[in-house]
Amino acid sequence: MTPDGLAEVIRTRAGTGRFLTALAGPPGAGKSTLAAAVVAALGPGAKAVPMDGFHYDDAVLLARGARDRKGAPDTFDVAGFLHLLRRLRTEDEVAIPLFDRALEISRAGADIVTPQDRLLVVEGNYLLFNEPPWDLSAPLFDLTVWIDVPEAELDRRLLARWAHYGKTPEQARAWIDGNDLPNIRRVVQGSRDADVVVRWG
Repeated sequence: MTPDGLAEVIRTRAGTGRFLTALAGPPGAGKSTLAAAVVAALGPGAKAVPMDGFHYDDAVLLARGARDRKGAPDTFDVAGFLHLLRRLRTEDEVAIPLFDRALEISRAGADIVTPQDRLLVVEGNYLLFNEPPWDLSAPLFDLTVWIDVPEAELDRRLLARWAHYGKTPEQARAWIDGNDLPNIRRVVQGSRDADVVVRWG
């Protein structure tokens, strides 16, 4: 399904109130890229809301001995993310955090969902993750979408991503094997079925 096709599904299902679409998939699936394309296809009144703004800071992860597992389900502020989803359903204007991958840090209040933003495309790895407390997000979405990408393609994309952010091939390979691939397999195996499956690459 193309971004235009997914945008049409959202338009067809959305009523007059705010409509939250969960766009989920493993690391490297292209969630941010697809979310941006769908928002562009939807036009005014649509906005992307990334889950990655709820990464715990590296200082917190180091203190917990979890820095080398950054991106695992327990390395996010899940309660904060669930609170955001509930606010998006009930409040007209909500500030959202964004994750700056170049700096490896989340920036609080980096963007605003306004009253005009009615069609929200929420994107992240664990939106369909069927383990507590992530499973509490299930009733907060109006439509769920899973991005299906072969593992070999995910691996290729992640090598390119980490090279772009300055890792050597050896460092990128070590990070993918020790961190990204375990997270990929966990999210793929542990996510519930989506309303719509998109094959993206």
